[in-house]
Amino acid sequence: MSDRAALLKGIRVWLVFFVVCLVLSGATAFPLVHELRWTEEALRTLGTPEHLPGLMEWIERVRDGLDTADAEHPFLLYGTDWLAFAHLVIAVAFLGPYRDPVRNVWVVEFGLIACAGVIPLALICGPVRGIPFWWSVIDMAFGVFGAIPLYLVRKRIKRLEALTEAAVPGGAAVPAQ
Repeated sequence: MSDRAALLKGIRVWLVFFVVCLVLSGATAFPLVHELRWTEEALRTLGTPEHLPGLMEWIERVRDGLDTADAEHPFLLYGTDWLAFAHLVIAVAFLGPYRDPVRNVWVVEFGLIACAGVIPLALICGPVRGIPFWWSVIDMAFGVFGAIPLYLVRKRIKRLEALTEAAVPGGAAVPAQ
C-alpha cells in the first residue's frame, strides 16, 4: 500500500469513527425521558445511591425535570429534537472530507473549532443553568475527546496534501479516490 493510500485509509477510518460517535450522540437526544428512566434504574441496580449519592441526586433531579416537561410542557423537549437533528446534519458534512480530504479540510477545522467551543459554553452556561461543575467537566470531555480524532485526521490530511503537491508538477491538487 502506498503512503497516499495508507493516509487516505487512516483519514477515512478516523472520520467514520467520529461520524458514528456524532450520530450516536445526536440520536440519544431524541428519547431523553426514557433514557433517564433507564439510567436511573440501572444506577439503582448497581448500588450507585450508596457509593455516589450526588450523582444519583442529580440523575433524579434531571429525570424529574424531564418527566415534568414531558407531561406539562412537551414542546420544551422539541429543543432536544433540534439538538439531535443538528448532530445528524453536522455528521453529513463530514462526507466531504471522506470523499476529498484535502479540498474539504475546512470541515475538519470547523469541527475542531466546534469542539473547542464546547469548553467555554460549558463553563459559562453550566453555572447559569445550575449545572453541577462535575457535570460540566463531563460535557467538556465531549469537546476534548471529539477533538482527538479530528486532530489526527487534520494531521493526516496535511501529510496527504504535501504528498500530493510533491507528486504533481506545479502543486495542483489531485482529488482523493
